[in-house]
Amino acid sequence: MRPWPQALRSVRPLRLLALAVLALSLAGCQTAELSPAGLGVGTLSPTSSAEIRGHSVLVMDYQSGRILEAENADALRYPASLSKMMTLYLLFEAVDSGEISLDTPLTVSAEAAAEPPAKLGFTPGETITVRDAAQAVATKSANDVAVVIAENLGGTQEAFAAAMTAKARQLGMRNTRFVNASGLPDPRQISTARDMATLARALIARNQRYMPMFRVTQFTFKGRTYHATNKLLGKVAGVDGLKTGYIRDSGFHLVATVERGGRRLIVVVMGGQTGAARNAEVTALIDKYM
Repeated sequence: MRPWPQALRSVRPLRLLALAVLALSLAGCQTAELSPAGLGVGTLSPTSSAEIRGHSVLVMDYQSGRILEAENADALRYPASLSKMMTLYLLFEAVDSGEISLDTPLTVSAEAAAEPPAKLGFTPGETITVRDAAQAVATKSANDVAVVIAENLGGTQEAFAAAMTAKARQLGMRNTRFVNASGLPDPRQISTARDMATLARALIARNQRYMPMFRVTQFTFKGRTYHATNKLLGKVAGVDGLKTGYIRDSGFHLVATVERGGRRLIVVVMGGQTGAARNAEVTALIDKYM
């Protein structure tokens, strides 16, 4: 295991360990029962799997949490890079607790550097600040940076993923299991449209100071410019975040947040056939409910 950055050594391992223990205790009481209405706490089987490219929709009123439209909202899906919303949630939590700062350097391991695209591209031993890491994940959905965050906060990606799952339970995400920080393919990594909306709502509510990161349409790191994966930014009125996702078995995902006239919606579409089709569906839902 790599040495902890100085700012992380004393406190963060204990905190993430507590979350990991919670996740393992939940896993110990899981059963294999599934129901059409979705899964309850403690009913997510280790062998539960998601539908390949299954389509789900959920529209939530942000202020009240009221569900305005839902289609297959509790059906199991592969979350792909929507998982990175939780990676950032734990990162922001660490900053706000004072355990690290936005200027803390995070060290890149060989494992992180070897992650497949999308990525920034590093040589093992290089560093990236927490601020740049958060921006790279929010804007470019960089897989290598997600692993950098996980390893620096959790010691190992596995321990960090256990903490992600434990935090999901704390937030009321009943049907989600994380096994990595990036959302790269793993049949055990599953979630639902309802859980992703729950995560998005918590991310916005508890991390207002960081929300401008999700509005950025491009950023520059080490002389190279990276463009946002969320193509609705700057094109659909009021859209100001949050996260896209894609792997072959998931199809095209988007969790979008939009504010018009003082009212905010969270729109989740999972399993789009193409990025363009997904974007069009999200845009239509925004227009319908705004």
